[in-house]
Amino acid sequence: METGKTLIVLGAILIAAGLVWIFAGRLGLGSLPGDIVIERGNFRIYLPLATCLLLSIALSAVFWFIGRL
Repeated sequence: METGKTLIVLGAILIAAGLVWIFAGRLGLGSLPGDIVIERGNFRIYLPLATCLLLSIALSAVFWFIGRL
């Protein structure tokens, strides 16, 4: 019984992450100042440092709030 609930929660989290991924580009995430892009011919490295920092702060706040309930 507990495994079923866990799978449902994980599925909901994946759906939410997918929706955030779709709409994140429209909000400007992924192209923030502090995100590093290195392009050399056919070679490209993308380091989303500012985006990762912002998401880390937001998720920490969400989990802190959930933990307080």
